[in-house]
Amino acid sequence: MDKKVCCAVIVAAGKGKRMKSTVDKQFIELKGRSIVERTVEKFEKCDVVDEIVLVTGEEHVGYLEEMAAKCGWTKVSKVVCGGKERQNSVYNGLCALREDAEIVLIHDGVRPFIKNEEIVLMAEKASEKKACVLAARVKDTIKVCDEKGKVLSTPDRSMLWAMQTPQAFEYKLIKNAYERLTEADFVTDDASVAEKAGIDVFIVEGGYDNIKITTPEDLYIAEAILRRNEEE
Repeated sequence: MDKKVCCAVIVAAGKGKRMKSTVDKQFIELKGRSIVERTVEKFEKCDVVDEIVLVTGEEHVGYLEEMAAKCGWTKVSKVVCGGKERQNSVYNGLCALREDAEIVLIHDGVRPFIKNEEIVLMAEKASEKKACVLAARVKDTIKVCDEKGKVLSTPDRSMLWAMQTPQAFEYKLIKNAYERLTEADFVTDDASVAEKAGIDVFIVEGGYDNIKITTPEDLYIAEAILRRNEEE
C-alpha cells in the first residue's frame, strides 16, 4: 500500500476491578516488566507506526510520561487523561493525534502479545477497507439465554468471532463516528461505534495469543505465552 500516516491510540486507563489487585492491571509486571510497557514496545518498534498517543488515568499521566522517557519511546507524542468510560478515553486519544493522521490503530494497553505482522496487516487493511477489526474464531459453542438462564438459541459458530485489538480505521471516519455518539450510547469496542454510524466493518483474522489480560487467570496464560516465546 502507499504509505499513509499511521498512528496508534493505546488505552491504558483501566482500574482492574476484575483483576482483584491493588495495582491497576496495566502496571502489573510480567517477568519484571509491566504489561503496558510490553504493549507499547510492540508499536514503538513497528515501522508502519508513525505516532503513539497513550491514554491513562489522571493519576498515572506523569508516571507514563516518565516511563516513555526512560524507555526511549520516540513515537509517544502525548500521554492524555482518560474519561468516564472507555469510549470517552478513546475519543480523548483520537483528539490528541497529529493533524495529518490518516490511519489510526486503537489498541488495549493490556494486550501485550500483539505481533508486529498483525499491526502491519491492520494498517494495510484499514487503508483498503477503511474500518476493520482483528478477531479470532470462536472455538466454543455459544448459547443465547434469557434472564432466567433458559437457552433461546444456538448461533452458527462459523459466523462468530471474538473481537480483539487493534481495531483500525481511516482516522477522520472513526473520529466523526465518535463525535456522533450521545451520552445515552454505551459501546464496548470501536467497531460498535463505527457500526452505529453506518460504517461497514471487516474482520481480519488474528491468533489466539493476543489475549486481553483482565483477570487473575489471564496472568497464568500470559506467563505461559512468555515462556513459550522465550523458548522459540
